[in-house]
Amino acid sequence: EEDARPTLSGMDAMTAKVTNDAVAFIRSLAEMHGRNAEWAEKAVREAASLSAREALELGVIELMAETLDELLAKADGRTVKLRGSERVLHTRGARVEVVEPDAVTRLLAVLSNPNVAFILMLVGIYGIIFEFLNPGSILPGVAGAIALTLALFALNQLPLDYAGLALVFLGIAFMVAEALSPSFGVLGLGGLVAFVLGALMLFNTDAPQYQLSPWLIGATAALSAAFLILVLGYTWRSYRRAPVSGSARLIGARAEVLEWSNGEGYVWAEGERWHARGPRGLEPGETVRVAALDGLTLIVARPSEEPSASPAHGPAE
Repeated sequence: EEDARPTLSGMDAMTAKVTNDAVAFIRSLAEMHGRNAEWAEKAVREAASLSAREALELGVIELMAETLDELLAKADGRTVKLRGSERVLHTRGARVEVVEPDAVTRLLAVLSNPNVAFILMLVGIYGIIFEFLNPGSILPGVAGAIALTLALFALNQLPLDYAGLALVFLGIAFMVAEALSPSFGVLGLGGLVAFVLGALMLFNTDAPQYQLSPWLIGATAALSAAFLILVLGYTWRSYRRAPVSGSARLIGARAEVLEWSNGEGYVWAEGERWHARGPRGLEPGETVRVAALDGLTLIVARPSEEPSASPAHGPAE
């Protein structure tokens, strides 16, 4: 005879297993403390809820009080089990001390906010990068080191996903690499994608209080993209800009003839006196164009002429 019981899929079997484990745990706790085990199981399986009065009537709670003094009065004389032995509570008229969190505790509570930790991490990383790029600035390095230390402390208190953290670091590294050695957007766009994916994966939990704000992720990604656009624009302009140093700067520059005889002499170009070769018949004060550079000798031509391939050196025949 075939077994008619339904077969659960992998996900359904896992859900049933987790639910049964939770039911067994809550029933054991309820029975240990003399509470309503049947309702405890119902709360897990059916997500049931009760008002305070109904909970008291069903034995889910032991007593109900509206003020702290009333709670202490009702708890007085009750017997509880503590570390295997029974203790009688003497709470009537007990002095109540209210312990407020100090400044350090409140600061740590702020730092444990995942959005604050994420911002501190970015400030720390960019501050240290700026210090390395501009040695001696001091302030970015100091502020970055402090921010990064606080961020690491905060991240240590949160359910961190190390794969997400690695993607965030990788994305920042790619964007910095784009700024230092431009690849016309390949590294930058890859870094931006890795940064956003890492931020989405940074905390390994579904709890809303540990999730990064989508607005924060979007804002930081937009700032990174803006930085990337500025870097790419500057890079493109730099590639199109004429050389400002070296021999390439002299090609095409204007020069003034100082001395000239038999196809060679001296010219004034870019603030310096240069030995030059070129067409015969040039006169002192005439403007010529630098066509090429042969060692430390300029090859010049009239602005409207192409340079001679083999400038004359000796006197005319």
